Order: sequence, then structure tokens, then C-alpha cells
Amino acid sequence: MNVNESSDCPPVDNLLEKYYLSTAYTCEFVFGIIGNGIVIFGYIFCMNNWSSGSIYLFNLCLSDFAFLCTLPLLVESYANETWRYGSVLCQSNRYLLHANLYTSILFLTFISIDRYMLMQHPFREHRLQRRSTAIFISIAIWIVVMLEISPILIFIDTDNNRQCLSYGSSGNASQSLIFSICLTVTGFVIPLCVMCIFYFKIIHFLRNRNDQIATSFSIEKPLTLVTMAVVVFSVLFTPYHIMRNVRLASRAYSWELSGCCHMIINSVYIITRPLAFLNSVINPIFYFLMGDHFRELLLARIQHLLRTIKSRCPLTP
Repeated sequence: MNVNESSDCPPVDNLLEKYYLSTAYTCEFVFGIIGNGIVIFGYIFCMNNWSSGSIYLFNLCLSDFAFLCTLPLLVESYANETWRYGSVLCQSNRYLLHANLYTSILFLTFISIDRYMLMQHPFREHRLQRRSTAIFISIAIWIVVMLEISPILIFIDTDNNRQCLSYGSSGNASQSLIFSICLTVTGFVIPLCVMCIFYFKIIHFLRNRNDQIATSFSIEKPLTLVTMAVVVFSVLFTPYHIMRNVRLASRAYSWELSGCCHMIINSVYIITRPLAFLNSVINPIFYFLMGDHFRELLLARIQHLLRTIKSRCPLTP
């Protein structure tokens, strides 16, 4: 039974699903498609010499596109307050959504490792910087994540075919909570710790280099990238994982909570969901700032296309 039906609280969570989620996911879809579309164009038509970092970044883009493909159905269902596509499509939709989340986390982690290795070994002579190693790690990430999140298919269901429920709001709450905690630790906390370790190592390396070399060498840009990656990773993903577990716990155990408290918990959980997947919109920034001359190659290709179009379509008086 919906707790809002047995309390005097306004159905804020229902309103958030209808208006906030549909609007937020629409914006993420539009800007994500544009940003990641530019990146895919750049990698396919501009990148001739792929490095290990380029391979991780391209796989990150593929992960983002898999997520973006799930959004139109979600937007339509939230806006109309009904799910009309069956339980199988609901489960596959949520599965792809979580696959994006945890592959993104792992690819961002390995990008941080690759940045550190590039500073330690600028000529890419280390084994971890080989393209074959990056391809192997990328394939392993996809396989591990697909297997890791497969139990989600058991917990995801529809609300009497009225709505495709989120992971935190569907299935057996007690069993879901156990799996959610394990997924939070293995899929988020551990990669976050690894990322922080390597980014602090990068900061330490850059500062030592700046102290040792008395030149105009600036560490402002690398440090900005380091800070941005860690902040984005923490700010976007942490609230979602906390509230997903709180939401499941509030459903799983007989807490002395009023209907309003349940509604508030669900409302905050709803707010954190689009924030967690905002990474698909922000990730293209990493391609332009952290890729191997990606921005220069992309701009050169665009200028070449514009010159070609102009030469083939001369202006007539």
C-alpha cells in the first residue's frame, strides 16, 4: 500500500516522479546525446593512434550511450504515470541503467590509473599502457559488471503494470538491501578509494615536479582535472548509493516511521537518481580535457569538413 494513501502528507514523491524525473531525464537525454555523439564522431573519424586512455574513454562513451537509450521510455512512462511496455522491457531497461552506472565508475577509475601511469612513464613503455592491455581490461570490466548486477533482474518488477519501479522501490526489500550493500561496497566504495589514491598520487607527483623544476611549468590544469574528477565522482554517486540503501532499509524493516517519513525518504531518493546518472552528460568533458589531443583532432576534422563542403558548394552570385 502506498504510504501516502494512509497519511495526511501530500504525494510529493509521486509529483517528483511525474515532473522532476521526466524533466531531468529529458535534459540528460538531449545534452547527453549531443555530447556523446560528438565524442563518437571524433573517435571514429579523428583518432588514428589509439592509446590505452583513449580505449577507456571510448568504452565510457559506449556505456553512456547504452544508458541514454533507456531514457525515452522512462520519460514517457513517468510523464504519463504508466508503464506500457511489459515486465521484460522494464527489467532490461533498469539493467542497462545500472550497467552504465557501474561500468562508468570502473572506467573512470582506470582512467585515473592511466593518467598516473602516463606521468610516471610518459613514453608509454609500461605494460599497463599497452593497447592490448587496455582492451583486455575493458572487456573484463564489461563482463564483471554484467555478472555483478545480474541479480537486479530478480528484484526489478512493475507496480501492477502501472509503473516500472526503480531498484530501491521494487522487489523483496530485505534481500534487495543485502545485495545493494554488497553492490555499493564492491561497485562504488572500493573503486572510489582506488580513484582517490591514484589522484592523490598524481597531485603529489605534480607538486614534487613543480618544486624540482624551476621553470614556468604550470600544474594548474592537471590539478583542476584531478579535483574535478574526484568531486564529480563523489558528488554525483555518493548521495544515490546512500539513499538507495536508506530507501530499501525503510521498506525492509519495521521502523517506527510515519507515512510522511517514508514519503520524505522516497522523495530524497528520487532526487538523487538523475544526479547519479548526470555523469553521462558530464563525461564528454573528460574527452576534451583528458583525451590525447582529442580536442585538437576533432576541431581539425570539423574545419576540414567545413572547407570541403564550402569547396563543393560554392556560393552563386
